[in-house]
Amino acid sequence: MNAGDRLPPLEIPVTRTLIVAGAIASRDYQDVHHDPDLARQKGSPDIFMNILTTNGLVGRYITDHFGPLAVLRRVAIRLGAPNHPGDTMVLTGTVEEIDGEMVTVRVVGTNGIGRHVTGTVTVTVPSGAGTATAPGRPSRS
Repeated sequence: MNAGDRLPPLEIPVTRTLIVAGAIASRDYQDVHHDPDLARQKGSPDIFMNILTTNGLVGRYITDHFGPLAVLRRVAIRLGAPNHPGDTMVLTGTVEEIDGEMVTVRVVGTNGIGRHVTGTVTVTVPSGAGTATAPGRPSRS
């Protein structure tokens, strides 16, 4: 692994269930995350994903790549275009820095209207752990 290496993209279908379940799981009961009528009254075309769900999906993306021994140390993200039901978020990552077992990855998540999330994730990857192959992904031999 070297600085500049790109992680394979991860496509995540943005479903109504994912949005609502993520909001409930993170105890975010804001109506814009579960009630389409109230979301529209507040100017949104539909419900939209909360930042905690996005944060979890970014973490999943990194640990799917680096494997079960990887430990997230810092996740710093910023939201942009909202994730609405029926869209697909595509997460991509680029290794920015490697310092011993610490790896910093720049992550971008886009959807049909633009960049949903940008940020960096710092992860500890124990020596010899390599990268994992998430279900549905080809192995990296």
